Amino acid sequence: MIRKSASTCGDQVIANGQNSSRNEARSDLNGKQWDSDVPSGKVELRKKVTLLRGISIIIGTIIGAGIFISPKGILKHSGSVGMSLLVWIACGMLSLFGALSYAELGTCIKKSGGHYTYILEAFGPHMAFIRLWVDLIAIRPAGLAVISLAFGRYILEPLFMPCGIPPIAIKLATAIGITSVMYLNSMSVTWTARIQIFLTFSKLLAIAIIIVPGMYQLFKGETKNFDNAFEVNSVQLTGLPLAFYSGMYAYAGWFYLNFVTEEVDNPERTVPLAICISMAIVTTCYVLTNVAYFTVMSAEELLASTAVAVTFAEKLMGNFSMVVPVFVALSCFGSMNGCLFAFSRMFYVASREGHLPEVLSMIHVQRHTPLAAVIVLYPMTMFQLFVGDIYSLLNFMSFLRWLFIGIAVLGLIYLRYKKPELHRPFKVPLFFPIIFCFTCFFMVFLSLYSDPVNTGIGFAISLTGIPAYYIFIVFNRRPKWLQNALDSVNKFLQILLQVVPAEH
Repeated sequence: MIRKSASTCGDQVIANGQNSSRNEARSDLNGKQWDSDVPSGKVELRKKVTLLRGISIIIGTIIGAGIFISPKGILKHSGSVGMSLLVWIACGMLSLFGALSYAELGTCIKKSGGHYTYILEAFGPHMAFIRLWVDLIAIRPAGLAVISLAFGRYILEPLFMPCGIPPIAIKLATAIGITSVMYLNSMSVTWTARIQIFLTFSKLLAIAIIIVPGMYQLFKGETKNFDNAFEVNSVQLTGLPLAFYSGMYAYAGWFYLNFVTEEVDNPERTVPLAICISMAIVTTCYVLTNVAYFTVMSAEELLASTAVAVTFAEKLMGNFSMVVPVFVALSCFGSMNGCLFAFSRMFYVASREGHLPEVLSMIHVQRHTPLAAVIVLYPMTMFQLFVGDIYSLLNFMSFLRWLFIGIAVLGLIYLRYKKPELHRPFKVPLFFPIIFCFTCFFMVFLSLYSDPVNTGIGFAISLTGIPAYYIFIVFNRRPKWLQNALDSVNKFLQILLQVVPAEH
């Protein structure tokens, strides 16, 4: 990581051929039309995220594989069918409180970057850098690798049924999935958004395929699994905090639209509206999907199933159940696409603030995508996929996600008093961020209590961001030969990737 430095040589090299390369990209062989997806005008990130695209980003990243595969964590820890459904509803409401808090932050701080930007504005660069550091070295590549592994497994499932899938085949399919989503995000914002909308509708269709037959069974009178719905058997009510912990993870993803605020059309209206519509849809889908499961499966059968949606489909639809893994794979791909689209903007903004190499804040001269920020995670993600212990790393880092989200929302409360004059087009009751902050910090405490070893390791990894901040950011006096070498690398990457600083 280096602080920003002048790159005039690289800028000039690219600028000389910029106009001609754009014209070539626009012209077809007959000279009659040009590719409308190659933007014209200033080199910048365009406001292409409309309300529908914003909704697709939020829904597409929240709904992953979990609701189709194993929604049994909540049932296991809540102890009863009725209590598990209440937990699903309550977690949806708590997530809405957090999402509305982020809606206020996104409309008064109109910068992309999400958690990083809000912590930077409220608590300064040191805390923001630690969040960025943990994201860059561990959380984001591990998280992307895990959801991609689910994609690789379920896209191959119909080909290998009923046999097991070779692990190397899963990893190869996963690598292809990661590469394709990186390529898509590098080439076009428009097509990334269009495919995200298609994938979001696909996963909503998959949920509808579960909900509609389930509701039909319910109206037929299949309610035996709801008898004594609140009768707690072996699990004590002290397990409820763990049930909420699982539920909040199922709803995680409502914050991703805030990572791309600068690309949202009319953010003062679009951000709050997209968040409210998305959370209403997701909460309704989650609750009705779980109700549908219980019309066919008892609590014991659901806890015994390794893939709940597949078991549900086998009981009701026979051979049609083979389609379910395909829908799960599409759902995972949508989560991959939405996540990468969002957090690449965090690296873009962090580079603009001087916390990452300058090339990451540059835009492709033809495609108008932050190409370097999109592909920066590719080497680390592939390394963790084939070499690293991804699941252990996620265990180390799980509590840090809620810690920093809680700190970001705490920043909203702090800014209310630090900057009361700040223009707030959308303002939530202070009750919402207070309750949500309490929830986040309670989950952090729960992690410390239930798994002190892994949580402690994750906390230690995050502390490495403190010396990294002073080494890479504060103490920036480098030998001239080293600075020249870094500048040369930056210029080489700029020319290789065909990126230039954004025009403002």
